[in-house]
Amino acid sequence: MHADIHHVLHSARSAELRRAAALPLPRTGLRARTDLRTRIGWALVEAGLRLVRSRTAKPPAAHTFHTA
Repeated sequence: MHADIHHVLHSARSAELRRAAALPLPRTGLRARTDLRTRIGWALVEAGLRLVRSRTAKPPAAHTFHTA
């Protein structure tokens, strides 16, 4: 791609992103729903980690070092 075309496309996309960033965020309860989803997600991750940890909680067996 020619450098000038790349610059034009970059400028257009940059302007589009700046316009989108300037718009106010909708206040439709999205924040509360996202917070709940995040808390539930992390609770599930924590539960999964506890299950994995409890399954592998056995002490490692003693291994003998063998030379080749």
